[in-house]
Amino acid sequence: MEKSGQSLWGDAWRRLRKNRMAMVCLGLVVLFTLLAIYGEAVYRYHEFKDSTPSYQMTNLDLAYQPPGPSHWMGTDGLGRDVMARLVQGVRIAYKVGIITSLIAIPIGVILGCLAGFFGGKVDDVIVWFYSTIASMPGLLFILAIAMVVPDKGLLGVYLGIGLTTWVGLCRLVRGEVFKHKEQTYVQAAKALGLGSGRIMFKHILPNIMHVVIVTFTLRFPAAVGTEVIMSYLGIGVQGEPSWGLMIDAARMRLWQGMWWEMTFVTLALFLLVLAFNLLGDALRDALDPRLND
Repeated sequence: MEKSGQSLWGDAWRRLRKNRMAMVCLGLVVLFTLLAIYGEAVYRYHEFKDSTPSYQMTNLDLAYQPPGPSHWMGTDGLGRDVMARLVQGVRIAYKVGIITSLIAIPIGVILGCLAGFFGGKVDDVIVWFYSTIASMPGLLFILAIAMVVPDKGLLGVYLGIGLTTWVGLCRLVRGEVFKHKEQTYVQAAKALGLGSGRIMFKHILPNIMHVVIVTFTLRFPAAVGTEVIMSYLGIGVQGEPSWGLMIDAARMRLWQGMWWEMTFVTLALFLLVLAFNLLGDALRDALDPRLND
């Protein structure tokens, strides 16, 4: 089992390396990840020192400076460096994508495993539950959860997105478990008297982990996009350089020729979403055993 697992991932990596677009997207994801780590380090440093970071300091004498040697992406209406704030936006985007995944993925995996493995009434209840969640307007449901959380900052965003975006993964895992529970290795585990929990999470789950990984790469940009919309609407993170807040502030001056903040933020958002989506599609193709050549 272990050797076949290693060969599966090794073969997937070889497939991925042959896809030039996938490797470019992987490079972009690595670049954004490094920027997010750097932004988090800067944020934590100033938080530890109890000092105001440079990206929050206002200087009206430097307001609306176009891109140049001193400010590569220009300054905003309060004289703050757009590039420094954009990096902090990457930090917030990654926190939203990762933390909401840590909430949504376990829910989807656990419920999907239970529904697919036990079937019957357990499956009926879980299908009814996720069908009910899926029938609700997604963004409105997220906004409702975010609004009732006492902390109107990122905690509401985490819970709102995390608790409403697990349905698709649950469906996928349920279908995969349905197929795998009839396989020989599962029947052998049952004959040996292994418990249902051990069979589900020690034997079946490792064989469908590729579904979870691909789902993560595809839901990550969706969570980031949702946070940007929420911040743009004034719900969620406040007082921090979220991309949504930056876009909202930049649109007011766009017609006056101050194009740089809107341009660079939307370009960063576009590249992040595109890179994760294309990489997710490439991973799905690379990990599909039916495409072995």
